[in-house]
Amino acid sequence: MNKFSNTYRFLPYIPELKRRNDWIKCVNQLVDEYNEDNISRTKAYQAFFLLHPEIKWSFLAAMVSRNAGWNMTDLKGEIFPGLLSRKTCDLLFKTYERANWSIFQDAFPQLLLYHYSTLYKKKMFHFLKDFHISHFMEEEWNRFWEERDERRLVQSLIINEQNLIQGPVIEHGIYKKKVFGTSLFFIEDHLHFSSVLFPTLYGDLYGASVHGFRKVDNRIKLGNILFELLFHPDYHCIFLEFASKVEHTGSRTDYERYCHGAPDTNTPVLKKAYGEISHNWGHHTDWSVDKTIEETWYKRQGLPEEVIMTKWYFHKQRQLKKLAVAKRAFKRIWPWRKKKKMRTS
Repeated sequence: MNKFSNTYRFLPYIPELKRRNDWIKCVNQLVDEYNEDNISRTKAYQAFFLLHPEIKWSFLAAMVSRNAGWNMTDLKGEIFPGLLSRKTCDLLFKTYERANWSIFQDAFPQLLLYHYSTLYKKKMFHFLKDFHISHFMEEEWNRFWEERDERRLVQSLIINEQNLIQGPVIEHGIYKKKVFGTSLFFIEDHLHFSSVLFPTLYGDLYGASVHGFRKVDNRIKLGNILFELLFHPDYHCIFLEFASKVEHTGSRTDYERYCHGAPDTNTPVLKKAYGEISHNWGHHTDWSVDKTIEETWYKRQGLPEEVIMTKWYFHKQRQLKKLAVAKRAFKRIWPWRKKKKMRTS
């Protein structure tokens, strides 16, 4: 976290008296700077939480963002290139990247407006519409400013982010057909769309998963469960310890080196695995205009019976590795079998 150790360098002071458009431009520049890739996003979320620990969603976002980075580099590791075509791996990377870029592009301006509201000692949330933030979140930030309900704000941000990506990512024509609409069993159950891990320095992996990733209700439920786990008084300190001491590189070696008997996935660091990728919003829509906010989205979730996922996760990794080895062997045999069949016909 050296890059963000200095608060001023992380979030420089922007004079309130600047012209409106200039002020908005300065905030947008900060968003663009930290939305460069998964590494910069993760560090920015975590740095913001350390600066404003009352905004608990930011730490949740940082830990989920770590998982996104690991999922991305899985596609360049030893296992998944043996299971999936290069084209499929590239599309999956773009899916992860697009979803995480979109959430940051929407969420970080909200965090910045809160930060500068605290500096100016007055609400700045009327600027949210200038960053195309949903009317739903403008109401929720104003409510938080008055009531300081930290749990509700986390839940509202979870609701917002998952509805935000539903249309442009989950239901996007290409992603829906090529990724989320596929019948391949490992897309949902083995590519970790539905599972999030919280590592520790003591070798245990905590986490949660949910079935039916494509449904917004299920992703909101997962987010609420992860929040309860991440800030549970019995566990929070060990997750924060890991996050504070282990710099995020995108490689699963970030945590595998602490896990006794962990299968080595040999995933590369993200900076070496992928180059720069550009995004744009295209058409902005406010998802909350035509959407009913369900009461169940604010339901407090209990923890799963088993929150330690270490054995389960590494068992799954070993299964995938065996499957990848078997598939490579089949590919080597298949051309010989094909030629033999041609000779005998």
